[in-house]
This record gives sequence, C-alpha cells and structure tokens, in this order.
Amino acid sequence: MKKLFLILPALLLLLSACGNDEAYETIQISDIEAKQQEGYTVLDVREESEYDMGHIIGAENKPLTELQADNVEGLSEDKQYIVICQSGNRSKQASDILAKKGYDFVNVAQGMSSWNGDIEN
Repeated sequence: MKKLFLILPALLLLLSACGNDEAYETIQISDIEAKQQEGYTVLDVREESEYDMGHIIGAENKPLTELQADNVEGLSEDKQYIVICQSGNRSKQASDILAKKGYDFVNVAQGMSSWNGDIEN
C-alpha cells in the first residue's frame, strides 16, 4: 500500500508532463482559409517590412516586437485571430502573449514561407 502512495504521485507527474499545456489551438497552414470563412482575421506578427513584401489578403499587421512591449493597440477583444509569421516561431511567441491577455485566436504551426495562396503587398 505504501508503494502505491509513492508510485501514484510519480505517475500523475509523468502524465501531466506529457499533456498539451498550450492554452490555445495550433492549426496547419492549410486550415487558414476555412478559419477565415468562420470569421477569423489573419494577424501577421512579422515586422512591418516583411509584411509589406507580401501578406495574406486581408491580414492585419502587429509585429511580435510590439506585443513583447505590451502594445496591443489596434487589436480587438471582439475579433478572432489567426496568428502567423514567417516560419511559426514568432507566431508561437505571440500566441503565448495573446493567451495571457485573453484574446480569441488560433496559432499557425507553419508560416508565410509555406503559404501557397494569394498574397497582397
């Protein structure tokens, strides 16, 4: 019985470490258009110069550097966002910030480097 009390906490710790601790959904780049059809807005977190070179049609730009500086000006708590960057790294960082602030969004696992759809400048 004593062994059970020693093993059970270790087992629970192991199971919690294996769980998904992200507070948000991560989607594939192929899911973006379906999310747009549901009313989501693309939020491109690349720097403005990268965004200006080409972005998903209708996307809004809010660079990760601004989010890291606690600047969420221009974002709406009433919108649902699809967070994307160039490769997926910055969008994850931005998603961590947005999750803490209570925004409604999904993160894109890949980035614009994998986007095959139409873009605008």
